[in-house]
Amino acid sequence: MSLLQTVNETILLFLPLAVTAIIVSAILWISHVLLIQRHQDDGNERLFPRQLAMLTLTLMGVIAIALSLPVSDSSRNQVIGLIGLVISGVFAFSSSTIFSNIMAGTMMRVTKPFRTGDFIQVGELFGRVVERGLLDTEIQTENRELVAIPNTLLVSTAVTVTRSSGCIVSTTLSLGYDVHHAQVETLLLQAAENSQLTDPFVQVLELGNFAITYKISGMLVDVKSLLSARSNLRKQVLDGLHGEGIEIMSPSFMNQRKVPDDGKVIPVGRQPITPSHTENVAESVVFDKAEEAEQRENAKAGLQAQIAECEQRLGDAKDEQKELLQQQLKMLKDQLKILNDTPVEQAESPAQ
Repeated sequence: MSLLQTVNETILLFLPLAVTAIIVSAILWISHVLLIQRHQDDGNERLFPRQLAMLTLTLMGVIAIALSLPVSDSSRNQVIGLIGLVISGVFAFSSSTIFSNIMAGTMMRVTKPFRTGDFIQVGELFGRVVERGLLDTEIQTENRELVAIPNTLLVSTAVTVTRSSGCIVSTTLSLGYDVHHAQVETLLLQAAENSQLTDPFVQVLELGNFAITYKISGMLVDVKSLLSARSNLRKQVLDGLHGEGIEIMSPSFMNQRKVPDDGKVIPVGRQPITPSHTENVAESVVFDKAEEAEQRENAKAGLQAQIAECEQRLGDAKDEQKELLQQQLKMLKDQLKILNDTPVEQAESPAQ
């Protein structure tokens, strides 16, 4: 056999593998450009399905290359089995690696323990959800910081979620035994009502050695004002109790100054203070990105619902009405496309 024939046979033998590798590489490169590179400014929330699709395409490309290897059928099956074993081993022994975060992110997409805009607490971290990504979940804390929490931590740790339907706002305080609990309960309930909390209730938590511990709670409907509601409740408790000449002993009280036996430590001028008109500034400053992300998701959901309704009406419409519906459908799709292509920081409601 001549050298030329040997070279030709070798080329023909490896030609399917080379063609498959080129095609797979081209597909993966084009997919990466279309799915990831052109949308780098998008948040993790929108990149999640694209990243998942890219991972699936990569695994399919590896299998396609394995099928084109110039080996016997038995050897090819062994190679495919080895690839499957490696992938299974990676997923099985990756409790602290990137694959575990991917699996945790996928699982949370199915179970949906929280959504964008919800308040969550994980350990000592508390904030509003901004984005849910393939590898981590981003929250905005009370200090306006953006914190990325690995998805594995969210799956393996208890997560406290404050839903948009409402939450309980409460505060605790200690009062002396010289004040009757009925009077305290009346004042605390009034403080909760002045704080715009609904269905307030008072609990006696502890009868301590020196003071009684009370807890006043109430339902807050607008959870977006959670920080202000907590602060307002404490302010109203101070105004109500000090207005009646009742000392607050929380958490412990010690005074080394010489005062008369009937002297009380209460701020001078016990008039109720009128709430400032900037009560909700805290939320608008602290959770600005989380608020934008929630408004963006709500706007997208609203547009998708309008598009579905318009498409349903289009099937039964007459000629003139059909033309109007087609124009409306095109306008809604254009708005949805603009909303999808605009980064979170620049996104605005379609109505704006």
